Amino acid sequence: MMQYCSQCGAAVRLGVPEGDNLPRYICDSCRKIHYENPKVVAGCIPEWEDKVMLCRRAIEPRYGLWTLPAGFMENGETTHQAAARETLEEANARVEVCSLYAMFSLPHISQVYVMFRGRLRDLDFGPGDESLEVDLYEEKDIPWDRMAFPVIHETLRRYFQDRANGVFSTHIGEIIRVNTDPPEFRVTMLGDDD
Repeated sequence: MMQYCSQCGAAVRLGVPEGDNLPRYICDSCRKIHYENPKVVAGCIPEWEDKVMLCRRAIEPRYGLWTLPAGFMENGETTHQAAARETLEEANARVEVCSLYAMFSLPHISQVYVMFRGRLRDLDFGPGDESLEVDLYEEKDIPWDRMAFPVIHETLRRYFQDRANGVFSTHIGEIIRVNTDPPEFRVTMLGDDD
């Protein structure tokens, strides 16, 4: 919840601006309308032969659980640059970003995940500041019950399914929280029958 204008410091109010149809924070002092939009998270599935790289989180949320390298985009970078940067930051690993793999909308937390397939350039990697450990996993060894986020679980599930079928598709969908205690999620895919 916003209380003060980031432009002039005056108090803001929540209202629907003229010509708009959604509530926004409005500064009556300087007339600035503060738009809040979803955050873009860019990430990578780093591949090496028949293995993928996972990172064990050293930060909240979901400290100690496993994930693919991913994080919020920075201003001035492309999605594939962000995916490569996050892989370098979290795993000290250099990747060649190959192709878009999946895009998931997570409206319950106002995020959009953009996940790429990437080829590791070498095996010189290790934990960055946000990771406790980093390792390569074959499908059979993935710690499925210790994955940090539903979107990462779904991305990897589809990745290994595609790899088994010999064809990598681009997946577009949404992950909706349907229950909070315990947390439950529904995955809906665009153009997918499963």
